[in-house]
Amino acid sequence: MRSLPVLSLQARGHELASPAAQRAALARAGAPAFEEVLARHGRAPLEAHAIEVLQVNVGKLCNQACAHCHVDAGPDRREVMTRETADQVVELLQRHPEIPTLDVTGGAPELNPQFRYLVAEASALGRRVVDRCNLSVLLLPSQRDLVGFLKDHRVEVTASLPSFRASGTDAQRGDGVFAKSLDALRLLNEAGYGRGEGLVLNLVHNPVGSFLPGDQASLERDYKRELQLRHGIVFDRLYTITNMPISRFLEHIERSGNLHRYMELLVSAFNPVAADGVMCRTYLSVGWDGTLYDCDFNQMLEMPTNHGAPRTLGALLAADTVVPRQVVTDRHCFGCTAGAGSTCAGAVAEGARTPRR
Repeated sequence: MRSLPVLSLQARGHELASPAAQRAALARAGAPAFEEVLARHGRAPLEAHAIEVLQVNVGKLCNQACAHCHVDAGPDRREVMTRETADQVVELLQRHPEIPTLDVTGGAPELNPQFRYLVAEASALGRRVVDRCNLSVLLLPSQRDLVGFLKDHRVEVTASLPSFRASGTDAQRGDGVFAKSLDALRLLNEAGYGRGEGLVLNLVHNPVGSFLPGDQASLERDYKRELQLRHGIVFDRLYTITNMPISRFLEHIERSGNLHRYMELLVSAFNPVAADGVMCRTYLSVGWDGTLYDCDFNQMLEMPTNHGAPRTLGALLAADTVVPRQVVTDRHCFGCTAGAGSTCAGAVAEGARTPRR
């Protein structure tokens, strides 16, 4: 069990609050350059030729401070998206009807004043809208009507639940978070989520330790069995996601002496098939300040789009072209190509043999 950290890495003044320090730590760990490994397998350079998901990070404010958080989010963070930037997101969706999905993340995105505006506008445009939810936010007094709002706009809820056991979830998220998560899932089920009625509820699993996720299909069966039998909870799909070696998880594996071993695991498990399906090929990530990135992980390492691609929403709207673009990579990218692969929609090479440790 773990008590909730009081402060983020940034508020603690930790060296690894700096994205440059994080990238330097990964370089010292001895992993080869990601582009070199891609080239060895005939996959370089990575390129995006379509945007299937516009993933918008509305800020780092969160009601939790999870041990593995790649955003370094928490109650002490104050980075939040403004209405001006949210208006640019909506304008981009209006101009490009070929972008089918708006994926809203954070922090706890629901705490941002622009969250409901973005959801309502995107829904009115006929887009599929995904809310990346930490579950406990649904229980806050200020969010009493949130489940009803999500239901009214047919928002797809993708909720983090690292384990179907209290010990595993609380070890990452803080004491008592598993029980709160169950209460939130019951609220969603009562509203019709996860019951095959068109209100989609997906869960996200990431490992508690420094190893790769297990087989996604097998874990989904385990989650569905245990959550229904023990707690009466149902959901649609389970997504498995690898712990990325950045931010708080990087701090954890460096402090515990596991950084080199974990990077060796990710590199040795490189899967060319997973590389073909990485999300940066079909996602565009928008930061809370309107800066553009190839993915949310690049965003946290302050690695914006490059190679001639627009770097801000304003520049993108002025150029009025969103693809193609060459993807910016670094050593953390091995986290997305290890084993069965890892994306915000789970594994991409299911059935691949995955070395766990």
